[in-house]
Amino acid sequence: MEKITEKVLLEKGSPKTNKLEQIKTLDLSKMTLKLEDLPVKLLSRLQSLERWDLSGNRLQEFPKKLRLPALRCLDLSDNQMEDVTSLESLSSVEELKMDNNLYITVSDNYKLMVLLPNLRIFNSKDVSTHANHLRYVYSDNLRTRINALWEKSFSLPDPVTEAKMSDLETNFISAACQQVKYGPNSVADFTRWRVEMLAKEFMRSLKEPQEDAENRKSADTKENADASTLAERMQTESAADARVNVKPLKRLHSDVPASPAEESPRKSSRRVRPLIETNATRMSPRKANQAPPTPARGQARARGDEARSKEDRAQATSPEAKLQDGANQPVSLKPLHVLQCHSKQDSSEDFSTQLWACAFQPLPDSSGSGGGSRLVATCGGESLCVIDCETGMVMKKYKVPGEEFFSLAWSTVLMSREGKAPAQHCSILAAGGKRGLVKLIHPRNNMAYGEFRASRKSLSVLRFSHNQGNFLFTGSYDNKILMWDIGGVDSQYNFKVVQLMVLEVGATPLHICLPPTSPNTHLLSASENGLLCYSTKLGNNTTTKRSKEMEITFPIYKKENKNHDYHTIDGLSFLNNDIVASKNYMHPSIYLWSWSRTKAQRPDKKNLTVSAVVLAELQWASTDIPYLALNTCPGQAYIVCGDDQGRLWTYHVTNLQKNSFQSGKPIPPTEVLAWPNPTRNGLGHVEGPSINSVAMDPELRYLVALSDKNMVIVWKRQE
Repeated sequence: MEKITEKVLLEKGSPKTNKLEQIKTLDLSKMTLKLEDLPVKLLSRLQSLERWDLSGNRLQEFPKKLRLPALRCLDLSDNQMEDVTSLESLSSVEELKMDNNLYITVSDNYKLMVLLPNLRIFNSKDVSTHANHLRYVYSDNLRTRINALWEKSFSLPDPVTEAKMSDLETNFISAACQQVKYGPNSVADFTRWRVEMLAKEFMRSLKEPQEDAENRKSADTKENADASTLAERMQTESAADARVNVKPLKRLHSDVPASPAEESPRKSSRRVRPLIETNATRMSPRKANQAPPTPARGQARARGDEARSKEDRAQATSPEAKLQDGANQPVSLKPLHVLQCHSKQDSSEDFSTQLWACAFQPLPDSSGSGGGSRLVATCGGESLCVIDCETGMVMKKYKVPGEEFFSLAWSTVLMSREGKAPAQHCSILAAGGKRGLVKLIHPRNNMAYGEFRASRKSLSVLRFSHNQGNFLFTGSYDNKILMWDIGGVDSQYNFKVVQLMVLEVGATPLHICLPPTSPNTHLLSASENGLLCYSTKLGNNTTTKRSKEMEITFPIYKKENKNHDYHTIDGLSFLNNDIVASKNYMHPSIYLWSWSRTKAQRPDKKNLTVSAVVLAELQWASTDIPYLALNTCPGQAYIVCGDDQGRLWTYHVTNLQKNSFQSGKPIPPTEVLAWPNPTRNGLGHVEGPSINSVAMDPELRYLVALSDKNMVIVWKRQE
């Protein structure tokens, strides 16, 4: 057996380097290694290690103190592993191989799924759905039984002393392990282990509630003080992080017809349909000489009985990310392409198909997150397109006769592969609309690989969690938001979907937004009846059917009367970790407000309302047309919102922060991009339509706007 030294690690690692800290892949297979042969201090320097092959050795356990924050894939097959709890420190592992370890049982496999919170691929199979069931549903059932045991047979001592609490904890944990029974006998060892863990957690909650309450009280006091002195602190805050988290907004038609009554089962079988490759009808954009003034109040668009919505997309960015140098100056955008790629029967005369949602494809890195590309997905009518913004070519097209797509969202999931091939990240699209079905598509391989029914009514919004790419939120016209675990896929495109949570909205949800600082615990829903906040934390014996925690109100509500109802929130997106941009229907301004200070307030006990801590207002169009979209760009500190005359109102946030946060008046836009006046085959100009949705890539190289007249307008940044 060769001794593990720095020289050996450098020789067996890649890329080739002279620093352990730069190694990303390491092969220590078939070296007959035992636990004592793995030097923890030396191996701890592998802070960039992503893939580690330890197969074919003699390991009985893993070094318990070894922490490798970047490790995503670990191969421990063909060893002699016995103690799987020694892997607990590897919280970032997504793929684990444990084949041919003689002493590993089914209970051990279950323990691994609980201990490793990001584990998705186990022994080359996608287990994300099953693992989440064990982490949340199974564990919640055990918590319920543990709580019942406490209520029936135990109580706190009087007086409470350290010695009495210690004895109580020992007795309670012992009783829980003996009396709490759940699940099949084949995993009884796992159940006892999990019960012991949860019973200890329960006892800690009894011993520390007062401390937690004091911490919360201290935090609330601090946040309320911050809110009360907001005006004094604005100049300081204006220099804060202006990185953007982006979401496109949705629209809605009036009364929405129900989807077909028959229910489609959640598919785990392969259902593959090739995408259609096509070209789009093009028109020549012509830029107007100058941007027209703010539009006068327009007339409301006629809506049919069909549901309309817009996709809520989030361009995920690091919460701690700082403004890039390129964001210091406003950008110059010029129209590049005007496309008709959603036409009925590919007719160039179709100016009636309404387009609803667009989002740029993220480019995943090895961790599943990354920057953006020049490919944008758009949906409207019965089709979904993937467009190359530079060339204006429609690279993929997917049609479903009888469907009307209202929303789409990109995500990155793991695809397991056969044999020893490691799992790979793949970008997928989810799309839904009038029929209440979510379609799952892998554009790169031209595969529409499955579908599942999310509602019996039309879907208004889809939103993936940027923190866990297999978690999907769907909003629908039955006034609910559902949380799903869609898992990953295998090489045959088998998948499994599990419903995790139901949020009662009480009105049609238009947008779903996950705060960058708490994407796993909170959700904001912009709806036709206001802006609502929900807890989405899984586990801890929380119910899977939930009502709002609070409703966030805005100053414009004070001006409501029988002719003006401003409660419809038709625009919502985080501008950085804290600042939110939102828009109320019929209000000619966009609010910028603080999420942390708003959330820190105590909701009114009767109606659970809190007032948004508004930082500024941005001047926007005066129009009666609802559901016109806004969006934000992460790297360039931009907000963009279309209007009912085909124009794009752009706001460069760094300039606003430096100059105007305390002006007290609506801040004018940085620039209003005029409708490019495209012409079609000598038939004259096409008048400016309403802009339903906008999207930008992270570097703002391209801006895409969708209209209600079947036109996709691509703008390009001019250097």
